[in-house]
Amino acid sequence: MSGGRTAVIAGLGLTEFGKIYGRTPADFAIEAVARAAEDAGLALGDIDGLLVNPGVGNDIDLRLQSSLGMRDTRLLATIQGFGSSAGQMVQYASMAIASGMADVVACVYADAPLKEGKRTGASYSGQKRAMRGVGALPAAAGLKAAPERYAVAARRHMETYGTTSEQFGAVAVAARQWAAMNPRAQRREPITLADHQESRMIADPLRLLDCCLVSNGGVAIILTGADRAAGLRRPPVHIWGWGQAHPGYADRRGSEFGLVTGAARSGADALQMAGVGVDDIDVREIYDCFTYTTLVTLEDYGFCAKGEGGPFVESGALAPGGSHPTNTGGGELSSYYMWGMTPLSEAIIQARGDGGERQVPKHDLIMVSGNGGVLDFHSTLILSPHPRSA
Repeated sequence: MSGGRTAVIAGLGLTEFGKIYGRTPADFAIEAVARAAEDAGLALGDIDGLLVNPGVGNDIDLRLQSSLGMRDTRLLATIQGFGSSAGQMVQYASMAIASGMADVVACVYADAPLKEGKRTGASYSGQKRAMRGVGALPAAAGLKAAPERYAVAARRHMETYGTTSEQFGAVAVAARQWAAMNPRAQRREPITLADHQESRMIADPLRLLDCCLVSNGGVAIILTGADRAAGLRRPPVHIWGWGQAHPGYADRRGSEFGLVTGAARSGADALQMAGVGVDDIDVREIYDCFTYTTLVTLEDYGFCAKGEGGPFVESGALAPGGSHPTNTGGGELSSYYMWGMTPLSEAIIQARGDGGERQVPKHDLIMVSGNGGVLDFHSTLILSPHPRSA
């Protein structure tokens, strides 16, 4: 193997998603990697690199190599950027392949927070960190979990730019319209804006239909060099650009928290690396843990002006038949919640033209976002079914 190879995505492995009980995250991860290798037309023994996203509970780790029966890997690491991890893993795997450090790299995420007989809302309740001293003040003020903290961000956007709850609802309705055409989606029944407005409040202003699903399952992808992928089973998905940005918001006056996210920097870097502009993007797969994150990410990527995300999503641009097809599998709001693997897996499906009823006809360039923590970490990818010309 020589340096300077161009990496591509050659395999995608998806398990079942949702209320799949009796299996551990490691079980799902093993199945996902095996499915990805089979999809690529490779054996597990061909994989010499493994990147593991351990999830919020650190449920899978480097021991996954032995569980998979893999030997003598040349790249083995856990990557923890929370919801930005999937995009980060693609970037690190691509650099490892380009340098000759590895030839075939598997990247995997799996989770199993849903327990039979327990309510969905309790899925992550046992994974809160103990807090003491000054660091405990936000929790004492009610900011105990992600919905409350994202609610602060969403409320600030509303008060600064006039964004409305109904505009967040437009994001939820569009995602469900796409999910209705996705056989893997957990929630396919149609919803209306009235349904959104009548759904119970989780953390003001975020209602139930503003929040992502909770899912058990796993997703893995396989990357290798474009030269090797040319002889494999499925058409390669080419990686044109990438970026990361981790804002490091300070909890003090002047912070842009809630108004500007890491998407602004990582998106610009990815577009520059790809050599394209935002108007060249055909499909958007946005990390949508909440409806608000879709809206603010689209603003920060430049699909509309800052502060105009509300009217933009309200126009119907994101929905099937709209001017800016977004989250075409239903996203984390309606399809399945596998952190950054949700937008990434749908981007691969769209790039391959495997979307079936929901396939976007023009899918030459697809923008993928990942968002971790509470807007703390961000990654961006630009993918395409076509190789990038020199």
